[in-house]
Order: sequence, then C-alpha cells, then structure tokens
Amino acid sequence: MQVTETLNEGLKRAYAITVTAAELDEKVNEKLVEAQPEIEMKGFRKGKVPMALLKKQFGQRLLGEAMQETIDGAMNKHFEDSGDRPAMQPEVKMTNEDWKEGDDINVDMTYEALPEIPEVDLKSVSLEKLVVKADDAAVEEALANLAETAQDFKARRKGSKAKDGDQVVMDFLGKVDGEAFEGGAGDDYPLVLGSNSFIPGFEDQLVGVKAEEVKDVTVTFPEEYGAEHLAGKEAVFTCTIKEVKEPVAAEINDELAQKFGAEDLAALKTQIAERLEAEYAGAARAVVKRSLLDKLDELVSFDLPPSLVEAEAGQIAHQLWHEENPEVQGHDHPEIETTEEHTKLAERRVRLGLLLAELGQKAEVEVTDAEMTQAIMNQARQYPGQERQFFEFVQQNAQMQQQMRAPIFEDKVVDYVLELAEVTENEVSKEDLQKAVEALEEE
Repeated sequence: MQVTETLNEGLKRAYAITVTAAELDEKVNEKLVEAQPEIEMKGFRKGKVPMALLKKQFGQRLLGEAMQETIDGAMNKHFEDSGDRPAMQPEVKMTNEDWKEGDDINVDMTYEALPEIPEVDLKSVSLEKLVVKADDAAVEEALANLAETAQDFKARRKGSKAKDGDQVVMDFLGKVDGEAFEGGAGDDYPLVLGSNSFIPGFEDQLVGVKAEEVKDVTVTFPEEYGAEHLAGKEAVFTCTIKEVKEPVAAEINDELAQKFGAEDLAALKTQIAERLEAEYAGAARAVVKRSLLDKLDELVSFDLPPSLVEAEAGQIAHQLWHEENPEVQGHDHPEIETTEEHTKLAERRVRLGLLLAELGQKAEVEVTDAEMTQAIMNQARQYPGQERQFFEFVQQNAQMQQQMRAPIFEDKVVDYVLELAEVTENEVSKEDLQKAVEALEEE
C-alpha cells in the first residue's frame, strides 16, 4: 500500500492512496479463511470446503467488503501516523473508474485538518461575577404574586353586574335542536369569566349578568370539537345565575404558606428567597459565561477549517432567516445567502468550539449517562403523551444525541475554566443584573 501527499496548504490536505491487487487478494483470502469453518456445501463436510471453491463461490461478493475495509484501514493508519484529525468526514474518491478485478485500486482522499490549539493560561483570566441577594421587597413582591394565583372569590353586592375575571356560580342546561344532550348540564358550576374554559363566545355573553337572572347563551361548537355529534352544531344554554363573585387575593399568612407546601409563612419566605437567588445565579452565570468566552476569544488565534466556518455560517443565516420569517415553517424557501456578518459570527463560534473541545479533552471532561438521561427526560416533557417515543427516538439517533450532549459538555468545560480563572464577586442590585442580561440579548 502506498500513501502519497498531493496537497498540504494551510489546513487542507490531499493524499493519493494505492492498494495493490495482491493486498486486496490477501484481504479476500483472510475473510475466506475466517469464514471457512462455518461454511457447508453439498458434497463437503462443514468446514472442509476447499479454498479454491470458496473463492470461486464467494470471492466476488467479498471483494467489495475487502476494498472498503482496506481503504478504511489505510485512512485510519494515516491519521494514526500523522496525528491529523479531520475537521469533517474526509472525501474519498476512487480515481481509476475503469477498475477491474486484478487491478490496483487508486483512491484520492481530501480533508481539512483540525488546527493545533495554542495553550491558554486559564489562571491569568480575570472575571467579575455579579451576585444578587433576594431583598425583602423582592420576596414581598413574589409573595403577592403567589397570593394572586391562590385568589379566592367573595360575593359582590346584590344587584352587581358580572365583570371579566369575576366568578359566576350558575345552573345551566344546554340543548341542540331543542333536545338536551349528554354533558350539557351542570348545577352550582363556578365559571370564571375570561378563563376560556367553556366554548368560545360562551363566557363573553355572561359579562353583565346579575344574581337571580336567567340568560340564554347561544354558541356554536367548533368544527373540530371532540364529540362528533356536536361538532359544528349550534347550542342554546339556559343559565340560571345564582351568585356573582369578585376575585380577591388570598391573605398572606400561614394558611397561604401551607397551600404551597411550607410549614408557615416564615418558611415560605425562606423558600422564595432561595428560589429568587437561584434565578439570579442562573442569570449571573449567563453573564459571566459570555464574559469568559469574550476573554478566551481575545486570547487565542489560530487557523480555522474553512468547511466548518462555511457550514456554521450557513446554519446561522438559516436560523436568522426563519426568525425573521416565522410564517415559513418548512424549508421550502429561496436559497439563503450568507453575509460577512454571518461568517464573522461563525468564525467566533468555531474558534471557541474548538478551544473548549481541546480544554475539555485535556481536562478529561465527560458527559455522564445520568446527565444525558436527565437532559433527554427534560426535553421529552415538551411532548406530553409522547415521552417514551421521544426517548426511544433519541436513543436511536446518534446525531440527536450529539446535539444534546454538546451544550452539556460546553457548560461543564466552562465550569472547569471558571474554577481556574480569577473570579471576583460583585454584589449588585436586581436591576443592574437585569441590564447586564438585556445587554447580552442585544449583542
């Protein structure tokens, strides 16, 4: 076998590989010897079929396998000997298209090598980490929001008209073509106007009703309604209003705390403070991560594989186009051209991606099976009722697994770097943290 370099320009590499007919024949013979003990053929005992007969019978079939394995072996040996790591799958092309059995095989292999990543003194990186404490005002605001979600209703003054957001307690009976239907009646039913829990248009017609009033509400069931015998039909509901109640926030006391699983109000306040500070810490981490990536981007410079930059720029352009044209769901759209801005952003992403990958490899950072399982489960929750199918889909899809593993790996490498870097904590207000987060979104 002969491997000859034909191009070495920047990160671009090209090699001519020649596999001799003798090497290929030897590979076929190896495969036949390996298979011989298990082969049975009429007139011969198992494992006793002569090699010449086996070659005549199976040689042609094994030739393709032998060619592929030999070329793959040559490529693997080349990468092992040279130390090159291809940026993307190498392009392999057989050059003697008129090849016939007994000829040598000539193959051209081209690829872009990953660059050498320079060493970075991570201890020299200085960063500021924003810290926000949950003050009393923030806790009280969160408590008030909780009280609203736990709102109760109290009776309005007699004769008051129902408003949007009020609760109407009523008996109702629905009829289609003058006939009552199953599920169309209720007694003492508490309906919050504006909750959209009834058929579209139903609640709107109850705005303005009073206690002890009887009102007919006419609505049309949607065409896609679950019960086929009602879909698209007009119905009249006779509603007898018993009470009209206005919403009132729950009192902030121990009873409210117990509704949310806390022992008392003090314990609930502690839980809220911890939750708020966890939210602040998450936002602060996003800020310090961006700052870290900016610093690393300034510290390193190396050649980038053009194919990776081009592919990343195309993805960025495609994503931004869809964000600007949300009405287009599929990929049936004009070709999207990449701009200089897309390419510049792609270069940053590729450079940082390669650097973080190198840092992670040297630090032996790994994504555990437990972390992957948790990530899959978290994403599966976005598909209620189809969690198992999603889980199985990811398990069978290597590309999807890689897409999910990449951000976990990146975050673990960032944590590793932050441990080595000089990080100074700076306590700031919630508003200052919010401004820092908004600045990230504007970039």
